[in-house]
Amino acid sequence: MTAAVDRRDFLRLAGVGAGVVFASGLAGCAARAAQPATDFHFVQLSDSHWGFDGPVVNPQARTTLARAVAEVNALALPPEFIVFTGDLTHTTDDPQERRKRLREFKAIVADLQVRELRFLPGEHDASLDRGAAFQEFFGPTHYSFDHRGVHFVALDNVSDPAARVGDEQLAWLAQDLAALDKDAPLVVLTHRPLFDLAPQWDWATRDGEQVLAQLMPHANVTVFYGHIHQEHHHRTGHIAHHAATSLIFPLPAPGSQPQRTPIKWDPAQPWHGLGFREIERHAGAEFAIDQHAITGA
Repeated sequence: MTAAVDRRDFLRLAGVGAGVVFASGLAGCAARAAQPATDFHFVQLSDSHWGFDGPVVNPQARTTLARAVAEVNALALPPEFIVFTGDLTHTTDDPQERRKRLREFKAIVADLQVRELRFLPGEHDASLDRGAAFQEFFGPTHYSFDHRGVHFVALDNVSDPAARVGDEQLAWLAQDLAALDKDAPLVVLTHRPLFDLAPQWDWATRDGEQVLAQLMPHANVTVFYGHIHQEHHHRTGHIAHHAATSLIFPLPAPGSQPQRTPIKWDPAQPWHGLGFREIERHAGAEFAIDQHAITGA
């Protein structure tokens, strides 16, 4: 039995316990992209907020990111790449401190045993300087790439403090998508949700409807994002949206209370609500999402 088959069996069983398999709009479709589609899997981490200091919320904030790195490195099957979907660091008004936090974050995640790391900014990283410091350490705030027959688009909906993608990036997206077969599998990576999840909590993108309008003609679209510090699944027509948990503190369910205050640390469940996820793509089938809680072991 191959490793890929072993992993598929594991993910099916994981639906009972640690993980759940979610169809994401790719079921039953033969991909037509630049290269033949083959099985692969990657890891998504999000919202590490390096530099956050809040003993009531996470008294182990200085070690949580390193724990997550160690647990990703311990996965039975190493991912082909890892993506961080924003808020790598916690916001600061001090440009020098912002760069210090970005530098420290980069040094910690350099221990990840993976061939390729990809990064997106969050508003905590980029909104105060329109992504200037982030670009110094990690390069462009938006880009696209292809991996094993799947086209990935990383969008920046945080560098603009008004939470917009903006006309320039929308034009870039239109040009990028124009070369893509409408049936080819397409993954969008972003920080904020592209739909109005809870606009009163800044859980939306001001021009997200324009982004979705560009994506709608494509038959097989999946969006992976962060920002809301919890697992959440939504559909806009045939487009599937999947939010990731945070690596620093969980937040309440969308609109469940007046303020989006972080959930307090529970000593009885110190890692509750914190984690990362593995995402596997089967050629001609669906993405499988396996959620991992940080164990602190």
